[in-house]
Amino acid sequence: MSTAANTPAPAAGGRAGMKKELPEHFKAYKGVWVFVEVERGVVHPVSFELLGEGRKLADQLGVDLAGVVLGPKGEGTNHAIAESFCHGADLVYLMEDALLADYRNEPFSKGLTDLVNTYKPEILLLGATTLGRDLAGSVATTLLTGLTADCTELAVDADKSLAATRPTFGGSLLCTIYTLNFRPQMATIRPRVMAMPKRVEKPIGKVVVHPLNMVEEDIVTKILSFVPDREAGKVNLAYADVVVSGGLGMGAVENMQLVKNLAKALGAEYGCSRPLVQKGWMPAERQIGQTGKTIRPKLYIAAGVSGAIQHRVGVEGADLIVAINTDKNAPIFDFAHVGVVTDAVRFLPALTEAFTRRLSPHNRDKLAG
Repeated sequence: MSTAANTPAPAAGGRAGMKKELPEHFKAYKGVWVFVEVERGVVHPVSFELLGEGRKLADQLGVDLAGVVLGPKGEGTNHAIAESFCHGADLVYLMEDALLADYRNEPFSKGLTDLVNTYKPEILLLGATTLGRDLAGSVATTLLTGLTADCTELAVDADKSLAATRPTFGGSLLCTIYTLNFRPQMATIRPRVMAMPKRVEKPIGKVVVHPLNMVEEDIVTKILSFVPDREAGKVNLAYADVVVSGGLGMGAVENMQLVKNLAKALGAEYGCSRPLVQKGWMPAERQIGQTGKTIRPKLYIAAGVSGAIQHRVGVEGADLIVAINTDKNAPIFDFAHVGVVTDAVRFLPALTEAFTRRLSPHNRDKLAG
């Protein structure tokens, strides 16, 4: 619904030829908000990542950073409030109600929309989780404002407008989007795209409590029961310290066992590039990249991965990227820290054997001594 300018990321001067005085009614909108996602008493880590990024934006704008917590009264919301301050928030907007015990679009959308209409933030950030994506879309539609999804970079330009950068055209280009004529400016950001800020112990500060003003009869969707996903938590690519992945250069589906073997030797998670999911070689939850999981490991080993931009967006936050590919001109060598030009199918078994010997309990004891 926004009037937005899709332009390359701005240079220091802001949007070329687009500088103008903001409308008078925009002055009522002030502050950067982060929706703190609490589900069944647990705060999603992306909320803290966004508080870290929101802190930078708020400091640039000279405004407060606020966490927004919706949920039932209890330990879950109490923890979310306390941790919001420890991760950079100046204040917290709180809406506690039994109707918010489980996520349903209607009460959460009404609650967040009411908060925005009452307190008027200029920027609202949400995690691009399953819950966040559903909530952001309905809130932006209700508010008739713009929403930039799956952002990889956020900045404030010279006109104090939010510059939200995201991949487009299938991940082949990056574009920077502005919501020029509407407020708040909304964006969703995928988990692990932004760095986790350092937690600093702080006392609880200002908490603004606002009622939901809704009853169960107003809500069409009903929660009949909750059945936990037994597979949930088994794939932890986003928060793994070490990740090994394979691409089309592995040659055949059976060769992906070499990737798994190396990951096992390193105590790591394993994943793949998008073409392997499209071929049916690997499940979607193992896909790494802009359309899969975004990762920020200490070590990322990419075997036979070409390194297209959609994959780069998902891995460039890694501390150390090691690329193995037969093509010395593969794009992945443009951003890898270490490059090995060789056949990954031949190289991985030797690498796995070397790590297995090095990391064996016997060798660890010798090194410790």
